[in-house]
Amino acid sequence: MLALPRVLLPAALLLPLTAAAEELPAPLQALEADGLTVHGRFEAPTGLTGYAASAQGQPMTVFVTADGEHAVIGNLVDAEGENLSQAPLDRLVRGPKDAETWADLEQAAWIPDGEASAERKVYVFTDPNCPYCRQFWQAARPWVEAGKVQLRHVMVGILAAKSPRQAVSMLAADDPAATLAAHEAGTPVEVLDSLPRRWELALQDNHTLMNSLSLVATPGIVYRQDGLLKTAQGMPRDGRLNEILGPRP
Repeated sequence: MLALPRVLLPAALLLPLTAAAEELPAPLQALEADGLTVHGRFEAPTGLTGYAASAQGQPMTVFVTADGEHAVIGNLVDAEGENLSQAPLDRLVRGPKDAETWADLEQAAWIPDGEASAERKVYVFTDPNCPYCRQFWQAARPWVEAGKVQLRHVMVGILAAKSPRQAVSMLAADDPAATLAAHEAGTPVEVLDSLPRRWELALQDNHTLMNSLSLVATPGIVYRQDGLLKTAQGMPRDGRLNEILGPRP
């Protein structure tokens, strides 16, 4: 697939829509009746007006003609082949959605690994029986120990029958961070005889959050790059590790 470069439009041309701000052109009203959600308006070349929208979770741009009577759905590309649709979609659709997802991650049941003051935060969906989670934990030591990165292990239990009880026991431990570090260093998890219902429910919420991100393998990694969320699955290799964690200390 050809990756089209992004064009950054001035912020003044990316205008969120409010009910009081304007009435949508008739073609967009018709599309809204069919399930389209309009997130914002932006100026476009040649008398067109662009709208950042989404349908069934998929972002898209819609361009309305100057007379307001016709609309075209799709990307607008200039003479150099640059995609004029990507920047507005990132700003008006993906950006707010990513912020909401990041807030959901912040509220999830996770175990910290590293200093809270670290500039970079990386969320890792972690199963107690995932060997690649342990590899990632070990590979990240230079960044974590240098205070550059805090890993936030969103515990899940999906790989083995014993995983859910182990994950809940780690979350409910007196010192979850120390318990996680000991486990990743090779000390077996001490499973609680009675699992706190609070943490059982939290584990289920973590599973739901993982599914919502379309992550199906552990470690499932969520991080920020250029202001947008990105994900990775499995043990990152080569340059991808530096992309996730930043320059090696």
